[in-house]
Formats: sequence, C-alpha cells, structure tokens
Amino acid sequence: MHSLRLIRRFILASAQQELAYRANFFLSLLHSLLNFGAGFLGVMVVFGQVEELRGWDFSATLALLGVYLVVSAIRNLFIGPSLESMAGMEGEVWTGRFDFTLLRPVSPQFLASFRHWRLFSLFDLALGLLVIGIALAQPGQTLSIPQLLAFFLAISAGALILYAILLAFTALVFISPGFLFTWVFDGLFQMARYPLGLYPGWVRLVLTWIIPVGLITTVPAQALTGVVAIPTLAGMVALAVALLVAASSLFRWGLVRYHSASS
Repeated sequence: MHSLRLIRRFILASAQQELAYRANFFLSLLHSLLNFGAGFLGVMVVFGQVEELRGWDFSATLALLGVYLVVSAIRNLFIGPSLESMAGMEGEVWTGRFDFTLLRPVSPQFLASFRHWRLFSLFDLALGLLVIGIALAQPGQTLSIPQLLAFFLAISAGALILYAILLAFTALVFISPGFLFTWVFDGLFQMARYPLGLYPGWVRLVLTWIIPVGLITTVPAQALTGVVAIPTLAGMVALAVALLVAASSLFRWGLVRYHSASS
C-alpha cells in the first residue's frame, strides 16, 4: 500500500508539470494522431494490394499494430520517462542527482522505475485499443474468453520483457553515465510493429532471442487471433520472469559501481 501511495503521488506531481502548459496537450494529441494515422494507413495501403502478408491477414496485422501502439503507450507512460531520466549528459547519474534517490528510504529500483509519468501517453493507449477493436470487428473474427485471457497474459509478459530490457540498458549507465544506451533499443523496437516473417532469418533471430522485441508484440497479437500455442505462451511468461530477475541483478550490480557526486 505504501508503494501504491507513492505511485499516486508521482502521478499527481507529473500531472501538475504536464498540465502547466496548455500547448503540450494539443501537441501530444497531434503527435498521437499522426502516429496512429501513419500506421493504420500503412496497413490499409499494403492490404489494398495483397490479401495476406507472410501468413498474416488484414485483421491479424491490425491486431499487431494495435498491440504495438498499446505497448509503446505503456513504455511512454512511465517506464521510459523514469528510466531514461537517469541517462545522458543531463541525466541523474551524470549530474549526481541520483544521490538523492539513494538517500530515500525506498528501493532505488522502485524509484527509478516509477518517478516520472507522461500522462499524455494515455491518448496512444486509447488509440491502440481502438485499433485492436477494429481488428476484432473484421468479418470472421471472434474473441472467446480463453483468447482474452491469453491476450492479457501475453501482453503482461510483454510489458515485463520491455521493462526488463530497458532496466538492463539503464544499468549500463553506471558504466558510462553520459551515454544514452536506449537509442539502440529504440531502433529495434520500431521493427516490432511489423510481422516477424517479413524479416530475414538473422533479423528474426535477433528480434526473438537476443533483444526479444518481436515477442512483445507478436505473441499478444497471435493470442487475440487465436493462433498462439500454449507452449509459446508459457515460454514467453518464463522468459519475462527470467529477464526481470537478470535485469534487476544487473541494476543492483550497477548500484555498487555508482560513485556519489560528492565523493
């Protein structure tokens, strides 16, 4: 309960900062609509020429796009703003502001993960759910209770994998404080909006087993369309737990290497 109260206060503080400037609301809304429009129209154009794309039909590809938008919104809502505030030349580790995080009587990983919220990302979340709804409304599509449960399990595991990857990259900041390691992840994550079958074999290997951004979106989309296998879903959950444990251990190792700005 104490952690939930802290998260609530973090959200309120972030809301006060974001709502201080009215123009931010309209700029964020425009950005969300452009991102949604580009992705949706891209799928429409492609399937105006073909009926299937490497085993993915129109509704399945729309579901994949919707999952990508939802996961991106979750990242931009709090995971990205919180963890990325530690990196770069203006980051907390480089400037020494991370000292104040360590002085607080709360887990440093908890504070590093939930301090900053970008509430305008709720627009992206709503648009992602809209795309998923459009995909499920296509002729021949049905959504059963097992499919819905599989989807929530898969997207929860995907969010954990996303968090674990970003936490691991953030831990590298303790080695090179001025470098923004997440730019490596950003380029790869953009590829997760498309079916993995479109990429060459070595790229699919990277996106599945090395930096598994493909699993984050593909498996939840397959769960929605009812084509995901139980072993695949179980393997994704196991991978999420393993990556979370490994990333947390790496973050704690980074904390040991951190030297206070006042020392």
